[in-house]
Amino acid sequence: MAVSAQSVNHRARPANPYPAFRHGDLGMIDLRDGGRAIGGSLVYEGERLTTGWHRHDLHQIEYAVHGVVEVETTEGTHLLPPHRAAWIPAGCTHQATLHASVTTISVLFDPSLVPDAGDGVRIMTASPLIREMVMHAVRWPITRTDRDPIADDFFRTLAHLVAAELTHDESRRGLPSSDDPIVAAAIDFTQLHLASVTLAQVCAAVGVSERTLRRRFADTLDMSWRSYLVQARLLRSMSLLAEPGRSVLDVAIEVGFENVSSFTRAFRRHAGEVPSDYRRRAARSRP
Repeated sequence: MAVSAQSVNHRARPANPYPAFRHGDLGMIDLRDGGRAIGGSLVYEGERLTTGWHRHDLHQIEYAVHGVVEVETTEGTHLLPPHRAAWIPAGCTHQATLHASVTTISVLFDPSLVPDAGDGVRIMTASPLIREMVMHAVRWPITRTDRDPIADDFFRTLAHLVAAELTHDESRRGLPSSDDPIVAAAIDFTQLHLASVTLAQVCAAVGVSERTLRRRFADTLDMSWRSYLVQARLLRSMSLLAEPGRSVLDVAIEVGFENVSSFTRAFRRHAGEVPSDYRRRAARSRP
């Protein structure tokens, strides 16, 4: 059953499997393209792509074979590092950014296969078995028109495994967002000046006192602005470390840490491993 990343990379595929994606809200899209399959796959290999805001009537697993994917929802931004998968339930409005030189596999399921799917994006650990099955799923495109009993059984089995993994894996590696206009503006300013921003600068930019901003962050996000800043820097660092030719020192400085030691300590608390190990693991996932 094993299908390697190399074999995925050499399969013929359209340059962009997503139908007519463009910037803006695309509403509901039909990933089956009129087909009737209960499960199938989409493969993307190429340069940076932002899908645009959309939703569909299928559950989705987004798996990065190599590269890094960001999934945005109204609740926040989720980072999909190598060897993890994003679970996106049917009907969830989202936008994905596929960074440069990325290969991703999306596995789509009819909602009947995973009835208790939740209502938000989850970043789940993909077990070795699930990873192998996701790679194997590329032989059955979601746009196919035939009903293949073997394919149907395959996707039912994969759906059962994913449902069990979702029950035990509560990971939600992501940054929250807010409808509060002051907090939203503060988040935007923080993201634009991530490496050097201070609380005083943010407060001056959005026109409130430091006390007010601290209170608004605590009330709306249940976290401090400082905690948000550190998490944003670490998520940005994960994207950068997955790029070829990036040293740990360069990434630490670029995202705003004063030295490698403080960066390594914070990264390990957040990701469960040191930056150098994460970078090596990301490099092995590249073709």
